[in-house]
Amino acid sequence: MIDELIKLMIDQEKDLQTLFELLKVQCDMAVKKDLFGLEGLVDKLIGVSKEIAKEELQRRQLLGEMKLSEVVANSDNVELKKAYKKIGITLKTVMSQKETNEMILKQQLLFTNKMLAVINPDRRIKTYTSFGNLSR
Repeated sequence: MIDELIKLMIDQEKDLQTLFELLKVQCDMAVKKDLFGLEGLVDKLIGVSKEIAKEELQRRQLLGEMKLSEVVANSDNVELKKAYKKIGITLKTVMSQKETNEMILKQQLLFTNKMLAVINPDRRIKTYTSFGNLSR
């Protein structure tokens, strides 16, 4: 069981590395505003995410009710502990890159919305209220 778990974790770590590389490419494309490239990248991201999910399901079937951290802590296998540590580090880098990409995309959306508001302002007639403020 331990050998299967190690192999599964190594495969999952490779897929997480692939996901990280795709997220870095996504970040570069977002900065360069390459919309067609971003659209083409979606299928690759979905494919890698599905592979990671399949491997996670296999791991859960293999372990059953046991937690991975408990199995690693109770095991004396050095290779298992090394794979667990490596997958944890890779997962943190993937999450960090994902958050960075989300922030970049949100920033660009805010900028676009503000530019649209400047180009096409609100056409309603502005009047003053009894307090001297503009009504909206």
